[in-house]
Amino acid sequence: MNFKKNKSIHLLTASYLSFLLISCNSEMKSDKDHLVFRYNEHSNIATLDPAFASNPQLIWPTNQLFNSLVQLDDELNVQPDIAKNWTFNDSTLTYKFNLRNDVYFHKSEVFAGYYKDSIRLVTARDFEYSFNRLLDEKVAARGSWVLNNVNRFYAENDSTFSIQLNQPFPAFLGLLSMRFCSVVPKEAIDYYGNDFRSNPVGTGPFKFKLWEENVKLVLRRNPDYFEKDELGNQLPYLEAVAITFLPDKQSEFLQFVQGKLDFVSGLDNSYKDEIVSTKGKLQEKYKNQVNLITSPYLNTEYLGFYMDSPSSEIQSKKIRQAINYGFDRIKMIRYLRNGIGIPAIHGFIPKGLAGFNNMEGYTYQPEKAKELVGQYKKESGNNNPSIAIGTNSQYLDLCEFIQRELEKIGIQVQIDVVPPSTLRQMKSSGELAIFRASWIADYPDAENYLSLFYSKNFTPNGPNYAHFKNNVYDSLYVASLSLPNIEKRKLLYEKMDSIIIEEAPVVPLYYDMAVRFVSKKVSGLGINPQNFLVLKRVQKQK
Repeated sequence: MNFKKNKSIHLLTASYLSFLLISCNSEMKSDKDHLVFRYNEHSNIATLDPAFASNPQLIWPTNQLFNSLVQLDDELNVQPDIAKNWTFNDSTLTYKFNLRNDVYFHKSEVFAGYYKDSIRLVTARDFEYSFNRLLDEKVAARGSWVLNNVNRFYAENDSTFSIQLNQPFPAFLGLLSMRFCSVVPKEAIDYYGNDFRSNPVGTGPFKFKLWEENVKLVLRRNPDYFEKDELGNQLPYLEAVAITFLPDKQSEFLQFVQGKLDFVSGLDNSYKDEIVSTKGKLQEKYKNQVNLITSPYLNTEYLGFYMDSPSSEIQSKKIRQAINYGFDRIKMIRYLRNGIGIPAIHGFIPKGLAGFNNMEGYTYQPEKAKELVGQYKKESGNNNPSIAIGTNSQYLDLCEFIQRELEKIGIQVQIDVVPPSTLRQMKSSGELAIFRASWIADYPDAENYLSLFYSKNFTPNGPNYAHFKNNVYDSLYVASLSLPNIEKRKLLYEKMDSIIIEEAPVVPLYYDMAVRFVSKKVSGLGINPQNFLVLKRVQKQK
């Protein structure tokens, strides 16, 4: 097979199709616009390989191209996907998945000459291959960690796939819903090699057509997709998805207002006052053309203390608590985030997860904060307590607000602004006594958040950036892993969260909200606490 020749033909065909799809010709737009969903990704994307889909800008397009054994609904309940059902054996910690017999890989040249219509049925052996690839050190997949607790996996036959765990982990099914665990065909990996990143072959509702990097990405409807709606109509409804890569959020917003994009995700400072009031409501002038959709988002924004810091301020629980009491989270969200966000006056676990129970956390109590600072001064002999907060420019306004408020209670604050990549590195290596951070759930279980404080997860070997250690907390965390019943686990989660509040290794700022501004022409675009983009049920009016 002449790969270069075929690739050239493929690119010419894709370019022509892209022209048809995103042409600005008025006649074409009026006829075809309702069949194409358009959005912008301002951060660009580096790959369409699901083994590397570790952030939203990669997860969104790969979510259209690939499927896993299971999927999550908008309430984050685990639902069948390629696996039609499964069983779990408590004694052997083994999951057994029974696969559908009507799921095919996208039509592709990698199957030409071998399979009818150049498509191939997915079997359990494809999952065995995909999981082995995820663990292959030569691939260096970002998602290999999801199988850390897996003892073995194997295809019993074409339709049965088994996974045995090393130890109990009740949240495991949620892990399997991640794009990392998508099924991919060996033929495509062998054929494209490293170029699979730009020639993805999956099973999803849309298939790859064209990617002009940093300019546009086009996906077309998969006519062989296996899912149907409640009336028996085949999904997806759309003919195509067109993604642009404008790097500026304000330009993205202007494109949306002009009707050139179908939705915008998130609330950026460049346009937040234009479209949303300080109470988090849509401005009057947009109500006839835009729907505002919000949902609790599994993301906790916080300040973390590096507990191994030699600083006496960091070592003092009184100072850590004083910082927590010393600023008004409700006021901060109202004026700096236009009411989009939930003030973190409870625990570290965000709203939307089992374990969040409106427990009493830190509210704005300036007099109590001053009292705690006074006690610290008396005990330490340090009459000028001071701290430094590391952040990036995106969150400078929040840190400056906290700075002004803490100075009123007697704590001097220095803000060090560094690039995001530098902040991540310094946070991981313990170079920042206090750091601004966020934790977005990888899977829908509170264990995902509580793992940040388990002592065996100290960075760089885990996500415990604060280097927090508490023996009672550790024992509760280990005990929770052996409880399959969510209600019983929830009780332990709440106890762990209360320890975090009491010991204050972090300053919870707010629980984020997923925000979508959607054209009124669009229907079927839901929203969920993980802010997944699911387009298979989306429709547009002419």
